[in-house]
Amino acid sequence: MGRRKDLGLLAVRLGTGGVLAAHGAQKLLGWFGGAGIDGTGKFMESLGFVPGRPSAVASGAAELGGGVLLALGLATPAAGAAVAGGMSGAVSVHRPNGFFITAGGYEYPAYLGYIAATVGVTGPGRYSLDRLLGYRLDRPRLVLLSFALSAAATAVVVARRETVLAAREREQGGSHVRA
Repeated sequence: MGRRKDLGLLAVRLGTGGVLAAHGAQKLLGWFGGAGIDGTGKFMESLGFVPGRPSAVASGAAELGGGVLLALGLATPAAGAAVAGGMSGAVSVHRPNGFFITAGGYEYPAYLGYIAATVGVTGPGRYSLDRLLGYRLDRPRLVLLSFALSAAATAVVVARRETVLAAREREQGGSHVRA
């Protein structure tokens, strides 16, 4: 039974990590039809993530770096926490549209964040670089530390975005529509 679970974790890590890495590569490198840092920075700014360029770098790094680390099963708690934090920011953008992605909702980023957090807490399994390294980067205290830091950073970023959006709405006389 243990090997089946480890194969399942490997499949989840590879699939989720690959999707996240591709999204991050769009943001950071302009690959796969992405806007790259400059284009993503302008878009992030329009969403209320100010300043836009550092927000694009942080978001892209969480996705690309977190995705690659998840796929490899390396520093799994930090990878899972970084992705979960990044996806929480994406959820804040899509939240006004409801749950389902068909209406522009937060279903997809919530699911990616949930899977990454689950793997970050559960661990990468037998078929991972963390195992090959003796789990030096996957210790229980790192799970707590990684998720606590990610939650704190996410709370600050999302609160800052809400403040920026509220100020924009006041400046525009209440006619600002959120993304």
